[in-house]
Amino acid sequence: MNNHAWLLLGLFMTILLLLVRPLGIYISRVMMMERRRTLVSGFEDAVFKVCGVQRDEDMGWLKYALAVLLFNALGLLAVYALQRLQLWLPLNPQEMANVSPDSSFNTAVSFVTNTNWQGYGGESTMGYLVQMLGLTVQNFLSAATGIVIVTAFIRGFARHSAAGIGNAWADLFRATTWILLPLSLIFALFLASQGVIQNFAAYQDVTTLQVTNYETPRLGTDGQALKDENGNPVTEPTSTAIQTLAMGPVASQEAIKILGTNGGGFFNANSAHPFENPTPLTNFVQMLSIFLIPGALCIAFGCIVGDERQGWTILAAMALLFVTFAIAAISFEQQGNPLLATVGATDTTSVTTTALTDGNMEGKETRFGIADSALFATITTAASCGAVNAMHDSFTPLGGAVPLVLIQLGEVVFGGVGSGLYGMLIFAVLAVFIAGLMIGRTPEYLGKKIEAHEMKMTSIAILATPLLVLVGTAVAVMTEAGRAGIANPGAHGFAEILYALSSAANNNGSAFAGLSANTPFYNGLLAVAMWFGRFGVIIPVLAMAGSLAAKKRIFVTAGTLPTHGPLFVTLLIGVVLLVGLLNYVPALALGPMVEHLVLWSAP
Repeated sequence: MNNHAWLLLGLFMTILLLLVRPLGIYISRVMMMERRRTLVSGFEDAVFKVCGVQRDEDMGWLKYALAVLLFNALGLLAVYALQRLQLWLPLNPQEMANVSPDSSFNTAVSFVTNTNWQGYGGESTMGYLVQMLGLTVQNFLSAATGIVIVTAFIRGFARHSAAGIGNAWADLFRATTWILLPLSLIFALFLASQGVIQNFAAYQDVTTLQVTNYETPRLGTDGQALKDENGNPVTEPTSTAIQTLAMGPVASQEAIKILGTNGGGFFNANSAHPFENPTPLTNFVQMLSIFLIPGALCIAFGCIVGDERQGWTILAAMALLFVTFAIAAISFEQQGNPLLATVGATDTTSVTTTALTDGNMEGKETRFGIADSALFATITTAASCGAVNAMHDSFTPLGGAVPLVLIQLGEVVFGGVGSGLYGMLIFAVLAVFIAGLMIGRTPEYLGKKIEAHEMKMTSIAILATPLLVLVGTAVAVMTEAGRAGIANPGAHGFAEILYALSSAANNNGSAFAGLSANTPFYNGLLAVAMWFGRFGVIIPVLAMAGSLAAKKRIFVTAGTLPTHGPLFVTLLIGVVLLVGLLNYVPALALGPMVEHLVLWSAP
């Protein structure tokens, strides 16, 4: 790593750690508002009365889970319907056609589950109303869902001998209204001030400074592309001095896409597009914003359970894992591609020098460079965020393996809004269980005994996503429809499929981009992985919350394992790496590891 990379990483972590505590305290007060009357309680009472919500109703875990499922199912239907009807809806100046059923279903599931996997080009597929009323709204609501789930889980630890874990409708309202909306408004105004567009204008045709020359397929009388005697497409030279610039309400969607760790871009190029991410400053602020709420939720956790040290312990484990992976990703990308380095080289010395000094700029924006792009990739995959400012498919084998491994860990290294923390708390429960086995004592965490029921739910939550990823990958590589989408043969093609299933089941949404995934096969397969990857974890987490809330609090004794401090941080990191990653080692060996060995052993 060069000096710029070290400075960038150090500045990022310093500012992040300064911001998370005040926001975490604020979030804890908002989500625990039932304990006190506030200035906003009158407004809330009015809204709840209109909606028929009993403000003080305390739901058991099953009713809470059913409310969350119903809420998300209604969102899925709404987003699906908007896509299927968009041709006849207003705010569609380009007259975008209705989206196909399989793509509509995949996109609806994707945005409802906070995945935001996009098999389509946003600016060529979605009208403005669908982008705003469908996708942007779900960016808020899926992020709010993550916050309410982790809040309910934390209540399970904070309460004792309680029958309920909170009110799902009140939690959803508070997370959306008092946390996500204010932060998004501030962030959207900042983005607009830096050049991110926000309008309802039709797409603009502009004259370019240079004429662009390219080849286009020659069409027959039937409108189909002609082919020569060898079956290759017949093309003809074409030139143009006109470029069409897509417009739209981008800043408002960009803000919640980043803050909510959603990741769905208004444009197909996502945060590599200058209308979404125009400058190094916006790039840096976007990286901070991805981790802002997940980091703050750690502090909120400590505040709610009455011991802020617990929150800092979780945050420390996340931060140490993240910094390690970030250093690895930047280092691998700055090493460069040895095969590309040989192009134009005249001798072995110049080949080696080029490979070691230039680094891998393939697929990266020149206005960001290697360090900023590799750090962004590490952040967006450590969080459950599919936003990208570079093409992960163009990373070196080990540089691309870092984002893939971070996703496969369950995205608990900060993770998505809410989902990262409840995923890490699942690993914390497993860590105290393993420690209890070592000393022959019933494991305890935050004054609650961890017993058979909690461990069953923990096992389901940890194993659900690896099962979806590995079975889904196997189905894809064994079927003709799955193999048809591979653009690159061999180990890299396998890695593309593995990355897609890992991204979907872990609700990330980024892609290697070399896989043609907008097909009925992949739209259906990935939608199933996204839905069960989200709710296959949420349901056991809520079941654990209900069980823990009903337990009595036990007193700390000399035999109680301290769950704060360096020892527990080390234990937690070890459990995350061993248990979270071991499931994927054989698959990783067939993909990035093989590709790396082939790349660096090539003459």
